[in-house]
Amino acid sequence: MTAQGSADGGRHGESAPSSDAGSSVGRSALVLTASDRSAAGEREDSAGTAVEERLAGLGFAVERAVVPDEKPRIEAVLREAATRHPLVVTTGGTGLTSRDVTPQATLAVVDYEVPGLAEAMRAEGRQSTPMADLSRAVVGVRGRALIVNLPGSPRGAIESLNAIVPVLDHALETLAGPFDHGSSLGPEAGGGREAARAGVATGGAAPSAASSTPAEPLPQPSDPAPGDPRVVAEPDEHE
Repeated sequence: MTAQGSADGGRHGESAPSSDAGSSVGRSALVLTASDRSAAGEREDSAGTAVEERLAGLGFAVERAVVPDEKPRIEAVLREAATRHPLVVTTGGTGLTSRDVTPQATLAVVDYEVPGLAEAMRAEGRQSTPMADLSRAVVGVRGRALIVNLPGSPRGAIESLNAIVPVLDHALETLAGPFDHGSSLGPEAGGGREAARAGVATGGAAPSAASSTPAEPLPQPSDPAPGDPRVVAEPDEHE
């Protein structure tokens, strides 16, 4: 599903999230393209289209937006989208020129980064070209939304997105919360953990079969006999 609307009072050549595109409950995502030329209508947003189609294939209801390479404008869309979508994906603006400001805008709005995902994307791109190391794409979390920077080329965007697809569902489920990291171990593991916690809480060890057998008393030391080297003379109080 795709929705588009005008941004900033309907400026020519731009589109931004409409107010009702993310209203459906479930898996939804915003694809934000940061590109001066696409925003001006001078170039087709092929990367945004490719990312939209890939996410739709994964079961996401996708909303689209296009803004120029301007940091405040990108920040504004990211903040708003993170309140309505669990996944916000950008494409474009991750290179080395002065107009490539998507990573800076993303870092300005996220609560914390998820560097492993960004590195996984670069590692995947490195399989095709060493130029992938020049990407400054970042991944981070704002509230309960995951924000992902992708390159501006259709091929690079899809390669990067595919690199994180294997863990994407788990990341979104974790952010949606609540999530018990021990639940995957089964009820037996949970019961054992609770028993261990009970032992710690009472200052003792968790019950075990060995603990039911009474321990033998420890041997008591015997009094030393005269001449025993363990006998130490009491010091003279005048010394």
